[in-house]
Amino acid sequence: MSASVLYDAPGPKAVIRNRVYAVVGSFALLALVVVAVVRLSAKGDLAYGMWDIFNYAGIRQNIAEAVLATLKAFGLAAVGSLVLGVVLAVGRLSDHGPVRWAATAFIELFRSIPLLITIYAVWIGFLTDYSMWALALGLSIYNGCVQAEVLRAGVNAVPRGQREAAYALGMSKTQVMVSVLMPQAVRAMLPTIISQLVVTLKDTSLGFIILYPELLQTARLIASNTQVNGQYPYVSTIVVIGTIYVAMCLLLSALATWIEKRGRRAKTGIAMAAAAPVTGDGSGSTPAGDGADGPDVAPAATN
Repeated sequence: MSASVLYDAPGPKAVIRNRVYAVVGSFALLALVVVAVVRLSAKGDLAYGMWDIFNYAGIRQNIAEAVLATLKAFGLAAVGSLVLGVVLAVGRLSDHGPVRWAATAFIELFRSIPLLITIYAVWIGFLTDYSMWALALGLSIYNGCVQAEVLRAGVNAVPRGQREAAYALGMSKTQVMVSVLMPQAVRAMLPTIISQLVVTLKDTSLGFIILYPELLQTARLIASNTQVNGQYPYVSTIVVIGTIYVAMCLLLSALATWIEKRGRRAKTGIAMAAAAPVTGDGSGSTPAGDGADGPDVAPAATN
């Protein structure tokens, strides 16, 4: 077995020790799961009635509406954060000092403020009657600052020669940013961008603080207003709602993987044109019938 420069292959004793650690850790994790199941069962949290409440049409309807509300807020926040991220990234890379300082100050300020405070401040200060827009705006501001730093890192990672070549062709800075730098930055940083969108999707759960009826708020209402044998179904509700969150995040990650693979398979670049033969007078001739210079026209007859 060959060893890498940065990694030494474990010897026989290390292999045995690692296997022992793996077995002991697996048994410890299994023991914790068993203890948790036994305790929950003793308290009645795993009784059939605690799970049967999700067969009620009203509760299912509430959960479906909560999923839709969550996706609405996420869609608005995703678009808003990406647009704001591009604007802030371009501003921070600007050659104009005031623009660069303003973008930097905005990013550093809202990255330092906890997201929950931002959402609550937007709701109380501007959008008290529009909780969905308050949640989407708060998420857009914070995640836009994060996306801006991601895009800025991607732009700086593009080889400098491409930028200089674009300027040598006579392109303006706007054209270089839009046509050369930003597309490559997005492609290079796509996994990080999608990861931040997954975080944005999970952060929609903070809408409960402004009474927006997303999944977490709906779960709290279901668990606190439904009684089964004198108990509240907090455990079953958490498991069901948590599973829905996991499913949505996995679907978003799968979509990101598909987009990334499709982008790698996409044909990019400029195709080379076929060389035309050169005649004796130095001019290039085009093969007949190729349509490069338009349709062939027979010469007019002369008298």
